[in-house]
Amino acid sequence: VELVESGGGQVQAGGSLRLSCAASGIIENIFRINDMTWYRRAPGNERELVAAISSGGNTNYVDSVKGRFTISRDNDKNTMYLQMNSLKPEDTAVYFCAADIYHVGVGKYDYWGQGTQVTVSS
Repeated sequence: VELVESGGGQVQAGGSLRLSCAASGIIENIFRINDMTWYRRAPGNERELVAAISSGGNTNYVDSVKGRFTISRDNDKNTMYLQMNSLKPEDTAVYFCAADIYHVGVGKYDYWGQGTQVTVSS
């Protein structure tokens, strides 16, 4: 199982980006993806949870992105998204996706992507 992020880049303040996190190697009836989460880490800062979504679609966000970011997922495609609007320079960070994946008969494991850089210029 592997998570791969895409969609990062550089934008000006006020702009938008859409991040994707695709899980590969998910075999139906063998693996089940539970919660999926976006984190970010800015230079000199601790890793921060940005948004999370359950398998049923329940979501939560860090206060600083509420109303600007939207997390979603397509369970048929094993993919999670983060639509980021009204971006601010303080959103600049490496964004990571993570997934809690249950392997039938084995147990639950946390998987992480490699990260994608988001840079917002003022």
